[in-house]
Amino acid sequence: MPQVCRELLSSGLCEDASCPHIHNVPSCDICGLVFRTAQEYAAHNASKQHLKKARGESGAILFCTACEKNVAGTKNWVVHIASARHRACAKLKGLPADADPEEVDAIPGHTLCATCNTHVKDTLWGRHQSSAKHRARQRFVSFRTALDEAERDKNGVSVSDDFDFGIVEGPAAKSGITIHPVVKNTTPSSKISIVSITLASDKGSRTQSPFSVVYDPNRTIGYNTTYSFTVTLRQQYNGRAENRLEILFEDVQLRKRFIIARVLRVIIGNRRDHEQFQPHAPYKPRKRSARQPETNVVEGVLPPSLKAVPYVVPLPMAPIPANLASTLSTGSTTSIVANVRRLYLPFMLDSNTYARHFKHLLWIEEFRMERDLEHYDISSAKLTAHNYYYLLDVPGLAEKRPSVLVGDRILVQKHNSTSGHWFEGGVHFVRKEEVGLRFNASFRASPADRFNVRFKLSRYPLRRQHQALDTVYAEERVLFPLSVHVPTIPYPTQTSAQLKVFNPLIATNAPQLQAVVSIVKRPPGSVPFVIFGPPGTGKTVTMVEAILQVLAANPTGRILACAPSNSAADLIATRLKSLSTDELFRYYAPSRNREQVPLELLEYTYEKVDERGSSYRDNEHAEKRHFSVPPMARMKRFRVVVATCVSASVVSGIGIPRGHYTHIFCDEAGQASEPEAMIAIKTMADSKTNVILSGDPKQLGPIIRSAVARELGLETSYIERLMQREIYDEKKGYGTSVVKLIKNFRSHNAILKFPNERFYKGELQQCGDPKVINATTARRHPPSFFNIDEVSQVKEYVRKLRDDRRVRITDNDIGVIAPYHAQCLKIRASLRAVADGVKVGSVEEFQGQERRVIIISTVRSSREFVEYDLRHTLGFVANPRRFNVAVTRAQALLIVVGDPDVLSLDPLWRAFLNYVYLGGGWTGGDISWDPHTPVSEAGGYDAIARATAEQDMNAFTRRMEELTIAGVEAGEGDDTNVDRPWQDVE
Repeated sequence: MPQVCRELLSSGLCEDASCPHIHNVPSCDICGLVFRTAQEYAAHNASKQHLKKARGESGAILFCTACEKNVAGTKNWVVHIASARHRACAKLKGLPADADPEEVDAIPGHTLCATCNTHVKDTLWGRHQSSAKHRARQRFVSFRTALDEAERDKNGVSVSDDFDFGIVEGPAAKSGITIHPVVKNTTPSSKISIVSITLASDKGSRTQSPFSVVYDPNRTIGYNTTYSFTVTLRQQYNGRAENRLEILFEDVQLRKRFIIARVLRVIIGNRRDHEQFQPHAPYKPRKRSARQPETNVVEGVLPPSLKAVPYVVPLPMAPIPANLASTLSTGSTTSIVANVRRLYLPFMLDSNTYARHFKHLLWIEEFRMERDLEHYDISSAKLTAHNYYYLLDVPGLAEKRPSVLVGDRILVQKHNSTSGHWFEGGVHFVRKEEVGLRFNASFRASPADRFNVRFKLSRYPLRRQHQALDTVYAEERVLFPLSVHVPTIPYPTQTSAQLKVFNPLIATNAPQLQAVVSIVKRPPGSVPFVIFGPPGTGKTVTMVEAILQVLAANPTGRILACAPSNSAADLIATRLKSLSTDELFRYYAPSRNREQVPLELLEYTYEKVDERGSSYRDNEHAEKRHFSVPPMARMKRFRVVVATCVSASVVSGIGIPRGHYTHIFCDEAGQASEPEAMIAIKTMADSKTNVILSGDPKQLGPIIRSAVARELGLETSYIERLMQREIYDEKKGYGTSVVKLIKNFRSHNAILKFPNERFYKGELQQCGDPKVINATTARRHPPSFFNIDEVSQVKEYVRKLRDDRRVRITDNDIGVIAPYHAQCLKIRASLRAVADGVKVGSVEEFQGQERRVIIISTVRSSREFVEYDLRHTLGFVANPRRFNVAVTRAQALLIVVGDPDVLSLDPLWRAFLNYVYLGGGWTGGDISWDPHTPVSEAGGYDAIARATAEQDMNAFTRRMEELTIAGVEAGEGDDTNVDRPWQDVE
């Protein structure tokens, strides 16, 4: 079979008149395909796929703002907006029922193939790229690109007229229709000669064409003159035809030849019939509006708390490089990752490239954080004047959505303003649902005024991480420890150490005691030591004991103790209260609200009084106090300083010399990104400093908002990366570089057994009180639309637990975990009259905590929920670390509310459900699979579910069930991170 001319495909033209290959390549612009033969092209034109696209029936995923759900394709969209439910939702929100949809940019677990313009499941990406469909699209894109270049006017020569004959009735086509294109030379003093005008069908394999061309050969066109030639269409039968006209020119003076091509098209047939298949108007889904640039920002008045700490080391600005921002702005996650690796990241990560690598990951994360903040933009907001301040109501502020701290900046501009003029307001105080702002004196706002509001990302935490990465400290033993860095002497034993423990429970726990001994006896300048602490094994208790023992053994020892969150840092400080206020200092950022600090820790803090003293609060004296640091002489005398990882930068920032602290401890290190953990280490460690990390890489890692940054490794914590190295093997490195704690004091064995076997090799030993539990229970309660029934079910469980006098459960004993924010709000509202003190939150909010009873609301019904729910919920249930954290928070009772038919699509959850069912903890409808059948770790249960799906399940839901399981959170859509919590890291 004749092949398409390679020269044509690569350059868009072929000057060889004797070329034997095909030159008139049939292509379909609607579907984006090229065809080797006219027969293939004709078959395609009759295909359902082509006809649907010709009718404007897009298969794109469309978002309905009224119903807050996705709809697959324009055909389904028409049906959707005609439904009674849609009209009711639109009326409730004050929206027109026929409002245009929004086009969904990303589908979680999928990658957009720009070539095919379709979303491909991540797990099928490799198969898709090698598929015949993808290769056909690649041929089209390559061909189309070459043609676009060939069709461009060039060298001052233009070819006018429309070469598309459109729809021509049969009789007219038989008679013939003629057009007269015009060639014009616009280059002064030049002469252009027409060498030839040919049709692609005239070359190579001869094919009959309805087009013919008549021209005057060797015609020369002077400056500003024109020449017209004739193209005729004549055909005896109906159908479609396409050809390419190639005009070969020569610049007489330069003796250089060039080609300008035009595509000839025609549809021959009944006009009325063809118009019936065409959409009446082009279908253009409404895109989410882009932010207008801030061209002029009037600086606001920032709170005095920003000057509460006497920093002597300036912070670098570290702005995102413009070229990197440009790379991050376009393309799919996969393509962006590939481009970042190729253009910006070092080929190898070592001590020399360490800073460059992580600085770029930080910039990538910042780029996404900025975009995520746009989700909280407010239009038509009201500002209320109160003394020196303007009060702004911020919906979701109490849940840190968005997170706003004292010292942050918020921009406002008059509503409906089209200019880039904004006023900056400094945040002076934060209440539950409002903030107090101060603007420049020129700012004015009347009660009738409405404003657009933008929240600006606080870059201080990011700048502190950049500052740490910029330091010259890059010791191999800390960043990339090897066996050569580990002494060959045996690790110290518990017997030889003869420690007098402060916590008597440590003495009876061999792994904990060994960890303490190994830390205390480590020579200066050792490799980092890891306390690997699975859930409920007492890793913080072990760390606190180690701190106290270091202080007792080394009179000159000084410790900087960090944790990623204030709650974790407070726990360390609280357990160190045996130290005096001259020995222990708990540092809080000046933005920290005094009411958020445990009363028992206030005496270990230092507060600075603001001399200016104007305040919104009635108690002005309290408002003028800001957390700070004492004078340098006193600061150096503290033997232990406790802070968050980010706030730990204060010690270097105020000028405490490197090496002042002999030990740097980091608790819950698995929750800190590596740059966060490095703030204390790279700014304060010297060649003798020992680093101790405590955490569990099997639980949740740091919260990283950017899918690109996650893919490039920012979600891998420092402790997790270290534990992937050979010297941190749990057995080979025992006592020298790592100790794994194995005694679980939290959960009953029935709860612990499954995660123990799945994540911890079955080594955990249950040591809790077995009297606190009757059973481990999983509940099946299929939720109704928008999960109202599930919210009610959770409330009913809480009510029964609170009313049962036999168990004496309080609100503080119960925790409810839900995968996304909207469900948490609904559950909280439902519990206000029943048990207002019950904590309801995401898995991330429960890490490091425990409750006697944990209720997990999985919030998923495959038959009633759309892709938005699926993205968030399966991201929750299919993530092994989330699963591990969720089920190991419970001490006595675990209740899972959800649809097991959906949960069972994931092998991990399927195995867990089998364990619950066979253990007698199953209630509700019967299990729909054989729980005795071994679970396939390869999965594939989604395919089985689709094969057995009932006929009435609509096509969209079936397709959505394909969104299991791997990579369901990889998308970078506008609201991808709407349920990813914001952390207060200072």
